[in-house]
Amino acid sequence: MKAVTLNAADGAPLAARVYEPAGDSQGNVVIGGAMGVRQDYYAPFAEWLSQQGWRVTTFDYRGSGESAPRNLRGFKADLFDWTRDYEAAIDHAHAASPHKPLYLLGHSLGAQLPGFLANQEKVSGLLSIAAGSGYWRDNAPQLKRIVPYFWFFLVPLATKLCGYFPGKKLRKVGDLPAGVIMQWRKWCLDPKYSVGAEGEPARQAYARARFPVLALSITDDELMTLRGTHTLIDLYENAPRSVQRIAPQELEMRRIGHFGPFRSNQETKLWPRMAGWLSGFATPAAA
Repeated sequence: MKAVTLNAADGAPLAARVYEPAGDSQGNVVIGGAMGVRQDYYAPFAEWLSQQGWRVTTFDYRGSGESAPRNLRGFKADLFDWTRDYEAAIDHAHAASPHKPLYLLGHSLGAQLPGFLANQEKVSGLLSIAAGSGYWRDNAPQLKRIVPYFWFFLVPLATKLCGYFPGKKLRKVGDLPAGVIMQWRKWCLDPKYSVGAEGEPARQAYARARFPVLALSITDDELMTLRGTHTLIDLYENAPRSVQRIAPQELEMRRIGHFGPFRSNQETKLWPRMAGWLSGFATPAAA
């Protein structure tokens, strides 16, 4: 693993890591992380995937993980800035091997932002893991019960008082820049999620995507529902797209959940399937 510093288009520095395979690579995989999840979390999977012959890049969005300042109070960033960060990781990976495929592996938010990418032409496919629309009525039942309190009371109040969202102290999501959490709030309160909140330019941005999208929906996901997954990938209206549904019982496990796909206990279970889906991306519907 090699730690590198990337620069977004506006000059913002980003902490990233590159995992090189021992021999010639099959291509690039850029892992887009979930909201509030550091790139550290994906390190075991990224290392394993590099051992399967992929050149893997992970990164922390500005204002999070190793890309965060000492104090987030007043730090300026929103989800469009995070999309620019994603673009920087893609540009860096593509420049390393421009003639090989480049796939995105997006966990939750990491599968939502690619619809806004300005460099979609460099992307050969998107493997969406446990991702869906964040619209609160599409949330899993146990989450939906507490979401009104979260969005209408906790987030506005805590963000106003602190100048950022203090998620670590509240044990909710993680510390986030004010612009990120408040824009995400706007998305999650709209039935059409990001496209509804941001209007026609957002719909057109998703519609420009032509790379295939394969979405993994997990039956015991405590955050995302199958309906929410379909809502999200249907935003990529002109892209070949399909949904793969999986239950813990198929892997002889009691639980997978929203964050489980990247835990080390999946090395002999789900990870080989994910690697297989990446290798077979030319025909995602048959994966």
